[in-house]
Amino acid sequence: MMTASEIKIFDDPLAVAQGLTDDVVAVLENQNTIHFALSGGSTPQVLFKLWADQFATKIDWSKIHFWWSDERCVPPDDPESNFGVVQQLLFSRISIPESNIHRMRGESNPEAEAARYGEQLRQHLPIENGRPAFDIVMLGMGGDGHTASIFPHQMELLDAESDCAVAVHPDSGQRRITLTGPVLNNARLVAFLITGEGKREMTKTILNGHEDSRLYPTAWIKPVGQLNFYLDRAAAGNLT
Repeated sequence: MMTASEIKIFDDPLAVAQGLTDDVVAVLENQNTIHFALSGGSTPQVLFKLWADQFATKIDWSKIHFWWSDERCVPPDDPESNFGVVQQLLFSRISIPESNIHRMRGESNPEAEAARYGEQLRQHLPIENGRPAFDIVMLGMGGDGHTASIFPHQMELLDAESDCAVAVHPDSGQRRITLTGPVLNNARLVAFLITGEGKREMTKTILNGHEDSRLYPTAWIKPVGQLNFYLDRAAAGNLT
């Protein structure tokens, strides 16, 4: 059901991070400003460390506006905050204008923040096909097939009228703020970073278009632009 524009397989998570970095640098060479939605998870942490260690002065960070695909409803200094992780691993170690960092306010009322963030998207991003258009959306995939904070029990968020919505984690009940399917699918590039043997079976199900894949939000991310999967060998298994 999903046809990937490109599947890129690397030896390990660090090589995955480098592969995405190469593509980001290529985009930056052709644009003065890009709008980039970040995601949480362990693989992006490898990416943020790479950027801070090796690209702090090689990338013109003033050209990138950072947003988030989702955020947990916790304060920014909470260890679970997606923003907090990026702040610690990357922003605190590079020179970037504060105005280029557009965080979801996890400490605010979730419904009010979802509405505010949606308004911010429409104020700052170009509008294409009636929706805000990101240059790059980085996503991960959970073992249950969720992406951003769109979980299998809330598939309606894939077709939501709003650009941003409130989601609920199926196990913990934790509330989260997430971009909705129509915004994710309006991106010029969606980059899935998937690593680890624990993701292998779900990756196979999604990329092989197995009948059950329709049950998982990741399978419904089919952007108007490019769709790339950046996998390490552990997650890719016998994919070629």
